[in-house]
Amino acid sequence: MAKKQLSFEEKLLAMEALVEKMEGGNLPLEESLKAYEAGMQLSRELSAALTDAEKRMLELSGGNLLPMEDAP
Repeated sequence: MAKKQLSFEEKLLAMEALVEKMEGGNLPLEESLKAYEAGMQLSRELSAALTDAEKRMLELSGGNLLPMEDAP
């Protein structure tokens, strides 16, 4: 059975949960390493999603993105 693809928001929540768990300081070393590895993977996926969104916005705007305060 294929794993369900998580949305950007779900990945962000998962990352936040991992950080909280790790900051608690109660994880054994092996679990800490697994949590770190999972967090790094989530970080790469979130970063890629943001890069893709930025590229799409540039395409849609014809390459003329305005700061939010300058948008009509």
